[in-house]
Amino acid sequence: MTSRWLRRYTGTQNRGINPQGFHVSQLKFYILLVPLSVLMLLPIIYIFSSAFKPPDELFAYPPRFFVLNPTLKNFTDLFSRLSISGIPISRYLFNSILVTLVTVAASILVSSAAAYALSKKRFKLKQTLFAINTVALMFVPIAVNIPRFLVIERLQLLDTFWVHVLPVLAMPVGLFLLKQFIDGIPDEVIEAAQIDGASDWWIYWRIILPMIQPALATIAILTFQSAWNNADISTLYINNESLRTLAFYLGTLTATTATGAAAVAGQGIAAAAALIMFLPNLVIFIVLQRQVMSTMSHSGLK
Repeated sequence: MTSRWLRRYTGTQNRGINPQGFHVSQLKFYILLVPLSVLMLLPIIYIFSSAFKPPDELFAYPPRFFVLNPTLKNFTDLFSRLSISGIPISRYLFNSILVTLVTVAASILVSSAAAYALSKKRFKLKQTLFAINTVALMFVPIAVNIPRFLVIERLQLLDTFWVHVLPVLAMPVGLFLLKQFIDGIPDEVIEAAQIDGASDWWIYWRIILPMIQPALATIAILTFQSAWNNADISTLYINNESLRTLAFYLGTLTATTATGAAAVAGQGIAAAAALIMFLPNLVIFIVLQRQVMSTMSHSGLK
């Protein structure tokens, strides 16, 4: 029994690159990575823990990381407050879902088409345009708020549905990742399709998109997070209450309870709202995480 265990976990069949099973030589990686993984999981655990904390634990000193007496009161308070609002909560939820779906679909279409052109087509200023996109990776969102507002105002997009979608389509990191991924597709594949008489649209739709599905999944996750959690657009560009999203409404709801006893309930509501907004991001990442890892590793090799 012991000799079989030694052969299984110390033999050469599980050594080298991409081993099929566990080997004792991998212990050094577990020693390094397990503490880092626990450290990275702490924020997620804290979001869940805070959402179920009663008020006395939320304001306990010294602060407690884990909840001792979990309760659903924060969620009941949140839904009670939502039920007395002037506009039904279903309207905000519908806006968020619609905006997120349209933004994800449009972002994938625009970014992949632009990446295909930058990677496989020949035209003037191609390298300049890609350099501009690379420089844009350095800008933080707050640095472009004023020029973005001026552009949106000139295009007369204020107080419209499209103001939720069009600004989010400019995603430099998405275009960068997709171009790097398409660069890995051999030019011979494109040339063979062109010899057979295929158009650019046919090549893009029938060859490029199926071959970059992991990268598209990554872009879908990034765009989903950006659109679902975005409350700034409803704050800066929307005055019509019926066009605002759930992220804005939940943020306003918790910000209005700031004094007295209401501040205590407000913190519990904020924790419950944060968990509700976080869960869709976690679910979509878990579903598509394999494609995300494939895209990151592939782009890092280019």
